[in-house]
Amino acid sequence: MYQLQTPSPTPTPAPRWEPAVIRRPLVRPGSVGRVQRQLAHFDVPLRLRGGQTLPAFTLAYETYGTLNADRSNAILICHALSGDAHAAGTHTDDPDEKPGWWDEAIGPGKLFDTDRYFVLCSNVIGGCQGSTGPSSLAPDGRPYGARFPLVTIADMVEAQRHLLDRLGITRLFAVTGGSMGAMQALQWAVAYPQRVETVLFLAGTHRSTAQQIAFNETGRQAIYADPHWKDGDYYDGPRPEAGLALARMMAHITYMSETSMEQKFGRRLQGGAALSHRLNGPEFAIESYLAYQGEKFVRRFDANSYLVITKAIDYFDIGADYGSLRAAVERARADFLVVTFSSDWLYPAWQGQELVRACQEAGRGVEYQHIEAPFGHDSFLVEVEQMTDVVGGYLDRRWRALGRDGQRTP
Repeated sequence: MYQLQTPSPTPTPAPRWEPAVIRRPLVRPGSVGRVQRQLAHFDVPLRLRGGQTLPAFTLAYETYGTLNADRSNAILICHALSGDAHAAGTHTDDPDEKPGWWDEAIGPGKLFDTDRYFVLCSNVIGGCQGSTGPSSLAPDGRPYGARFPLVTIADMVEAQRHLLDRLGITRLFAVTGGSMGAMQALQWAVAYPQRVETVLFLAGTHRSTAQQIAFNETGRQAIYADPHWKDGDYYDGPRPEAGLALARMMAHITYMSETSMEQKFGRRLQGGAALSHRLNGPEFAIESYLAYQGEKFVRRFDANSYLVITKAIDYFDIGADYGSLRAAVERARADFLVVTFSSDWLYPAWQGQELVRACQEAGRGVEYQHIEAPFGHDSFLVEVEQMTDVVGGYLDRRWRALGRDGQRTP
């Protein structure tokens, strides 16, 4: 007679990777302190490059520092794919709250010195952190979902232009960003040459290559394959979290470098001294880390926004828009600082160098810095000390060259 066998004990799963908990002081040295997200509503149509129109739109933004009397000290920070308007400071007095994504670079005495500059950052159109995007309500009262039109980097900049007009800022001392933020900075200089004095182009490209498009497409396919995506109309039910988490995991690999992964994780096991010889569940520390990154990402990001923004990145080719890269740069009146990083294999140095050559051929003022850093594409966020020396020093020279030495905000 067949008898049920007593099941063997379920193996204890390896502990998940968790970040170290660091108790931070209420006000960090050089911090901008507590900040508030603001919303700017525009009841005017935003005509998009693809031919469609948003009848009205909203941009979320934050500011740090004080705009001086002649409004000449404004710096626009443009965020990357997964960023938002919260670039510095905290929203609450909770000492454990994670500060803005570039907090180490923005504040009194920091790279973007808020004792001198008025710093502004807005969430891009198509985003999901307060600005109009696929999760926003359409005029019919339902979320746009898949009905939200595709946007371009140029559309993002045009929406930001409306915001600057609202704030009474007609000229930017500098516009900057890393990755997709660098694309926006370049677009600003070319589309609005009379409004930009300085471009800080960090770890970016003037056009997306086949490999960069391929990375984005694999992430999009992960979202499409999630049964909860439902062609983008999922807001009344479960979200496509598995697909979005997988997209984030794949993208996160491209933000690191082989050196940084080897130094941080190597072949270290997560919570065990020996291989488990099981298929399911992460056992290497790097596996657990990537799973953690995916799970964390889905708590703050929308899958449709991920699709829309990655498409905008893929479409970017500013030389094609103006006939050639040189022709595009010839429109600019700004001086450029182009910064690349030795271990960045997502946006390698040669792409920044192409922009440098185009600036030289067009007679634009340009400086180039190649920084040795092991952290991959994320080096522009991590290497704050070197960035402060290189970018902060350049900004100081530009400030003096424009005759503003000694100016301070009230």
